[in-house]
Amino acid sequence: MKKPFAITLDVGTSLANKTGSWRTERPVYVDRLPPCNEACPAGENIQRWLYHAESGDYESAWREIMKNNPMPATMGRVCYHPCEGACNRGKLDTAVGIHTVERFLGDEAIKQGWKVEPPAVKSGKRVLVVGAGPSGLSCAYHLRLLGHEVTIDEAGPVAGGMMRFGIPKYRLPREVLEAEIGRIEKMGVEIRLNRKVGDLAEVMKEGKFDAVFLAVGAHVAKRAYIPAGDAGRILDALQVLRKVDAGEKPLLGRRVLVYGGGNTAMDVARTARRMGAEEAIVVYRRSRDVMPAHDFEVKEAEEEGVMFRWLTTIKAEQSGTFTVEKMVLDEHGKAKPTGEFDTIEGDSLILALGQDVDLSFLEKVQGLSIKDGVVEVGPDMMTGCRGVFAGGDMVPAERTVTVAIGHGKKAARCIDGYLRGAGHRAGAKHEVASFERLNPWYYTDASPSVQPMLEAARRSSTFDEVVGGLDEGNALFEARRCLSCGNCFECDNCFGVCPDNAVVKLEGKAAEAEGRHYRINYDYCKGCAMCATECPCGAIRMEPETI
Repeated sequence: MKKPFAITLDVGTSLANKTGSWRTERPVYVDRLPPCNEACPAGENIQRWLYHAESGDYESAWREIMKNNPMPATMGRVCYHPCEGACNRGKLDTAVGIHTVERFLGDEAIKQGWKVEPPAVKSGKRVLVVGAGPSGLSCAYHLRLLGHEVTIDEAGPVAGGMMRFGIPKYRLPREVLEAEIGRIEKMGVEIRLNRKVGDLAEVMKEGKFDAVFLAVGAHVAKRAYIPAGDAGRILDALQVLRKVDAGEKPLLGRRVLVYGGGNTAMDVARTARRMGAEEAIVVYRRSRDVMPAHDFEVKEAEEEGVMFRWLTTIKAEQSGTFTVEKMVLDEHGKAKPTGEFDTIEGDSLILALGQDVDLSFLEKVQGLSIKDGVVEVGPDMMTGCRGVFAGGDMVPAERTVTVAIGHGKKAARCIDGYLRGAGHRAGAKHEVASFERLNPWYYTDASPSVQPMLEAARRSSTFDEVVGGLDEGNALFEARRCLSCGNCFECDNCFGVCPDNAVVKLEGKAAEAEGRHYRINYDYCKGCAMCATECPCGAIRMEPETI
């Protein structure tokens, strides 16, 4: 028999032999954190549920969302989607419309009647949640999933908190909100309405609660000192929105001024137009580029005829005439008065200057630290009083629905650890899959799906939902625009490009045992890094070889 042919190199190594000793670096399969996941205040595994959605398994996608967020139909409408701002796809063409797919899945769950079943075994522990807003509802949901008995005390006549009283129906239809709240109630969460907590310590003692989560929203409007001949002309934005939600029609007049530059100011100005105001004018003391309202909210307000008066502050009112002062921005962007005055006619003025939390019910609770109108909490969301946790508007944080829902989830897990005497420690995060780590060789231009918009004529006269949802075809297309950043999606690229056949493709039990579908045979890997270079999603890292 002839010996197999081999080329002998100067180093005395044959290509018929193993080449692992040539390496200075070795490729390692890794899981990196997608930037959308990292940016989500609710902690959703966005990439994971998009994976299910793009395969058409909508229920699995919805259930993946529900592990972290119990209100996807709501969130898909009102979240300001920071995940999309972080999306790597945005560096190629346009970010994946994550919120549009989430909304589709949430609406599909309501349509199909999908449910979440609580565990059969109960922990025997009771938790009180104060406030039925997004943070309180989220905390109650997650506590129920952990086997605890939960009661929510809500001061108002209906649940929903600022999702109901601070967000108009044209952005969040009430039937959507009520369906998602109802699902939480059906899991066994008790919501007691018209139950304002006056003395927290007494309520906890009477109810024999083992822990409490404070989730009272910021419902107290901030005021501005404006001398007025007719104080009845000056209204509060939240009061106006609350009355409109209840079906009342506040008397605003033909020309309405709105003082403020946040999202609430946009909402109440657009609401005023729908309530019959011929003119709604937003008066803001700084310029548009520094106003806190989100750009799309300002754009939609302009489309509906809302007007703006920039660099202006209101000083006084007399018989429907408002005295205003012109402002300028200094080098730090701070508004400074100029001493130049003007007048604006208006039938009413709505103040939208922000909100505070009513903390009077905490006066007898020992150990709490309150600073700048909010409750201070530790990394575990616990206040200075043992067993008392807080989140949402009550703690120092950005005040959005998504942040509040994330606080509720985190608090529930910390409360669970507290009740079980084990504590709660979040797992370490993987490194972020930055755009520079990707090699999207399979990328093709795919413009995002566009959500339908209600025609302008109807937007100024009805509370019908302005922004529509995607149909199944568009939602499926949008989900498939995901690049799967940082996590292998089994494209076989590493398997195909390896010049030494060192990548072993795994199937069945072998793949299950490894936790992935590929393995490197280091006996034959030279460390050329072709697999890492060609990996489209950045799921292979080159590590220094150790001896």
